[in-house]
Amino acid sequence: MKRKTIDSYFSKLKPTSESNVNAPTETVVDATQGTSTQVLDEEPSKTRSDRSTINIDTPFMRDPALRKPINSYPSEEREEIIEKFINYGPYQILMLEYPKSGPDDHPRRFQSKWFKTFNWLEYSPTTDAAYCFPCFLFEKKLFGKFGSDIFTAQGFKNWKMIGGENCAFETHMRKDINSAHGYSVQCWKDFKNPKSHIDTLLENLTPKQNADNRLRLGASIEIVRWLTFQKCAFRGQDESAKLKNQGNFLKMLKLLASYNKEIRDVVLENASQNAKYIASSIQKEILHIFAQKVQKEIRKEINDSKFCIIIDESRDISKREQMAIVLRFVDGDGVKLKLILI
Repeated sequence: MKRKTIDSYFSKLKPTSESNVNAPTETVVDATQGTSTQVLDEEPSKTRSDRSTINIDTPFMRDPALRKPINSYPSEEREEIIEKFINYGPYQILMLEYPKSGPDDHPRRFQSKWFKTFNWLEYSPTTDAAYCFPCFLFEKKLFGKFGSDIFTAQGFKNWKMIGGENCAFETHMRKDINSAHGYSVQCWKDFKNPKSHIDTLLENLTPKQNADNRLRLGASIEIVRWLTFQKCAFRGQDESAKLKNQGNFLKMLKLLASYNKEIRDVVLENASQNAKYIASSIQKEILHIFAQKVQKEIRKEINDSKFCIIIDESRDISKREQMAIVLRFVDGDGVKLKLILI
């Protein structure tokens, strides 16, 4: 009996067509069908960083059905991962023959020509499904909307819906730039364009623009600081321009502007639409920074001293619970201190 060697368990790879011999490709073998595939644009293109910065020894899965979601990566590594995916581009597989699916009397299959029509399109031979490259990178969460993850996680494979007036790819794209796909595509374009990056835009600002931005933001910071120490509400029930009382924050900003011409020239209607620094999200972000600094100072003051925490809770007339936290400790000089946090 002839002994088998390990080489007898493997078959030689069949050569692909000679049309793309000079193109940079990756050859993949489909073990179930014996067909060979190619990945378009396998060599990463240069965007913001040099190719030498990419660690080729790190496991990097590009197959849309096997790769991890972008949000699963640590936040400090996410931008680097996105840049790496963009360097390689969409995972577009060229196969001699794609698998058939659908009814036996009229089966359909994926078409490689769709890559030219939809440059964002990806194909996974693992699930025989199509995916959207920019939506995977910059997914805009649509909570509670059925089918919002078809082109990012589940994969689309209903090929009879491609073409015609109700083409599924066209429906996914839509024409509204504010749609989930439009938002992702715009982020994709901006990421590939270094001139649109925030660090580049900041470098191009004139000294006067920098000074105006600092003065505008400084006014908002001081107002937040004052209202916080005085325990005053920031916003009113209605802050529309037609009302005389728009809330404490805006009224205080107008008061500062009325007494200071430099502030008046850079705030409210004299500021750019996207840099007024008066939105509720900006106010909350400033408050959060204040809270972090206060907590840091408390930890620094307590250090390794003994301390105790007293927590009490009561309900006010509006039936809302109010919690008070009392922190008592002895500092390094032996002085008893008490901090009350509401």
